Amino acid sequence: MPDYKYQGTNRAGSSVSGVMTATSKEDLKNILKRQQIAPTKMSEKGKEFNIPVFGGGVSAKELAIFTRQFSVMIDAGLPLVQCLEILASQQENKSFQKVLTATRSQVEGGATLSASMRSAPKVFDGLYVNMVEAGETGGILDTILQRLSGYIEKNVKLQRAVKSAMVYPIGVLSIAGGVIVLLLWKVVPIFATLFAGLGVTLPLPTRIVIMLSNMVGSYFGLLGLIVIGMGIFGLKLYYETPQGRFVMDTIILRLPVIGILMRKIAVARFTRTLGTLISSGVPILEGLDITARTAGNAVVERALFSVRKSLEEGKSLTEPLKECDVFPGMVTQMIAVGEQTGAMDAMLSKIADFYEEEVDAAVKDLLTALEPIMIVFLGIVVGGVVISMYLPLFTLIGKLSDTH
Repeated sequence: MPDYKYQGTNRAGSSVSGVMTATSKEDLKNILKRQQIAPTKMSEKGKEFNIPVFGGGVSAKELAIFTRQFSVMIDAGLPLVQCLEILASQQENKSFQKVLTATRSQVEGGATLSASMRSAPKVFDGLYVNMVEAGETGGILDTILQRLSGYIEKNVKLQRAVKSAMVYPIGVLSIAGGVIVLLLWKVVPIFATLFAGLGVTLPLPTRIVIMLSNMVGSYFGLLGLIVIGMGIFGLKLYYETPQGRFVMDTIILRLPVIGILMRKIAVARFTRTLGTLISSGVPILEGLDITARTAGNAVVERALFSVRKSLEEGKSLTEPLKECDVFPGMVTQMIAVGEQTGAMDAMLSKIADFYEEEVDAAVKDLLTALEPIMIVFLGIVVGGVVISMYLPLFTLIGKLSDTH
């Protein structure tokens, strides 16, 4: 019989690994199941294969609905395995259904719910798993799941706010760019041919537009598109590096209007995440670590890791928050009050509520201000191209009037 290497989690949620002799992969799974080990990886003589973990295509909305339904079932007293079986059978998303089925199998095999969910990190992130683990330990899993669903729903709302703020200007700029390229490519050459036949002296704006039209219609236009594409690709690669992400996020936070909005979103996300974790019984050091990794901004992430290090050294939470110069004074003052009164989770939740309302108001104000700006921009750019084409005609008409 062949020897198999395996990795997995035991009933306590700890990682285990070893070598075991079995007739087949299925036989090994059954042996580990009897030993209350949920396998995550197995290999035979260098041939490795993973337990399928399907994490693609599961939206935050689907996760929030699942969590809400799960909490209701747990509160009603249904067993874990039955809850997961029912929810998996009702799940329309096939990827999510496979994740839930795999989770149910591991729980049925003796693994804890948090350890089983840890096998699908693309669906259940560190925050989710740690909160579930805290709920299992404290015997308040239904309450924790309710908090989780509320957190995910609020996070979805924040993401929607960001998209609302960005979709309109990006859409308008894309339309403007398409219209300008179409004018330069198809319309301007007709006017250029007409002016060349008339022998009219062209004003400077018209010459500039014709020059741009010639560039668009030649290999220079293609070269320009390639350069722009390479620039965007290079910027994306740079952003994926730790230093590049930090530099880009720093620039974003310092932008006049968008920067203020992004800072408010970062504060809302930080306070909501940490408040939810602390109220669920997760230790503050572990909560800060999870919050930093899910911050969505490298500047905030670095600041929170600095805060965590300071706490490990025995300092207070508010001092490093003030030093990092990321969070507004009001936030640090309210956190200081929460720290002194022992009501940190409640204070963080109040800050999150306040800043989520601030984000909503900021997005509405931004969209209200952007609408006339975008209309004026479109008018100037497109109108400028059209007027520059008619300027020689006005000059020609003036000359013909003078001759008569």
